[in-house]
Amino acid sequence: MDLTQGTSKEKNTRAKKMMLWFGIASLIMGFAGWTSAYIVSSSREDWIKELELPSYFYISTVIILISSITYIFAQNAVKSDKNKIAMNWLLVTLILGIAFIVFQFNGFSQMVSQGYYFTGPTSNIKMSYVFLIAMVHIVHVLAGMISLLVVMYNQYKEKYTSKEFLGMSLGSTFWHFLGILWVYLILFMTFVR
Repeated sequence: MDLTQGTSKEKNTRAKKMMLWFGIASLIMGFAGWTSAYIVSSSREDWIKELELPSYFYISTVIILISSITYIFAQNAVKSDKNKIAMNWLLVTLILGIAFIVFQFNGFSQMVSQGYYFTGPTSNIKMSYVFLIAMVHIVHVLAGMISLLVVMYNQYKEKYTSKEFLGMSLGSTFWHFLGILWVYLILFMTFVR
C-alpha cells in the first residue's frame, strides 16, 4: 500500500496512528532499558532476592485491566451511536484510572512501612528500581488520563459517531497499551528475582 495515496483525511488518519505507534515504541524501549538495568543489577551483593511486592500493586493490576474493558464498552457504544452510554463508560474508565493511581501510592506506602525507601541510607537498589518503574508508569497513566479527558470532552461535544471515532480509537489504544505494559511490569518484578 502506498502511504502517499488517499484523501487528505486518510493521510491524516494514517499520520496520527503512526505517531501513536512511534510513541508506544519509544515507551517500550524506555521500559526495556529499565527492566534490563534491573536484570543487570540483580547480580549485586546487596540485591534482595526474596522480596514480596505490595499487595496493592496486584489490586491495581486488576483495576487497570477492568478499565481497559470499560474503555472497550465505551468504544462499542460509540460505534452503535449510543452517546450517553459511551460517556458513562468513559467516566467509569476515568474513575478506575484514578483508583489505579491511588492503589499504586498505597503500594508505595506499604513498601515504606516495611522499611524500603526510594533513596537514602535505608534504601535498596531493587526497591529503588521498583519505585522508579512504578512511578514512571504512573506518569504515563496520567498522560493516558489527560488523553481520556480529551476523549470525554469530544464525546460530550458529540464529535464521535459510528462513522467517526478516530480520537477515541487512538486514546483507547494508548490506554490498552498502558494496561498491557503494567501487566508485563508486575509479572517481571514478581518473577525476575
